[in-house]
Amino acid sequence: MDSGKIDFSALSGEGVSWTLLGTLYLRAWENRLPHPILGDRYAAEALERIDYDFAPLKRRLRPNGNQFLVALRARQLDDWCTGFLTRHPAATVLHLGCGLDSRMLRLDPQGTLHWFDLDVPTVIGLRRRLYPEQGHYRLVGASVTDDGWLDQIPADRPVLIVAEGLFPYLTATEVQRLLRRLTDHFPTGELLFDGLAPWTARMGRLFRWGVRDGHDVERMNPRLTLAEQVPITEHRDRIPLRRYRLLYDLMNTVPALRNASADYRFTF
Repeated sequence: MDSGKIDFSALSGEGVSWTLLGTLYLRAWENRLPHPILGDRYAAEALERIDYDFAPLKRRLRPNGNQFLVALRARQLDDWCTGFLTRHPAATVLHLGCGLDSRMLRLDPQGTLHWFDLDVPTVIGLRRRLYPEQGHYRLVGASVTDDGWLDQIPADRPVLIVAEGLFPYLTATEVQRLLRRLTDHFPTGELLFDGLAPWTARMGRLFRWGVRDGHDVERMNPRLTLAEQVPITEHRDRIPLRRYRLLYDLMNTVPALRNASADYRFTF
């Protein structure tokens, strides 16, 4: 791990999207609350070490509210991770498109799990300066759509696969192919990811895939069985600020808004 300041602007032209830093920024912002949903202090610490002009990013992200979308999504996935790892303490964890997420520190700070974080090489280079490889924690630099990288991940134990903020940026064909490769490689495990409704995906310039419900994914890959599907508004009672909790209450009463984004858990 590099203890110095990291010039993020120097990397922004090398395939590092502003969304990478944006998610980290929202998690760090949410951590400032007295009673945060996610409480990602590692995101806050990482943000302090990045040399970047955050003023334009703050205006673009409008963190007074958007941070709860990110926090609720991550908290649900963390809760599912914790449940799986309690049932399978010797499991392998594979985090696809990990970005600058500190999930491995939130859930396995001592590096006792066989945990693999995967992202494109530029992002992995940045991660190496922010988060140390320790214990059984390893970083893999590759695109999820590349061939070959999966050979580096052992398949001798149950696997927990997490893909947060990833699948909407892939095409349906890319998602289907990736899911097939994963279920062919690993004999058993769980897959956790967040997805956007098709109409939500169409509204975003960068989004390429939307899912109506988890049964769409079962049809893409019959080895996957939908275990849970949780809309983003499900745990709105966790929002510590009343005005935003009321907003999410309102969103929850409108089916289209309630189902605009959801977290999914599959077994195989």
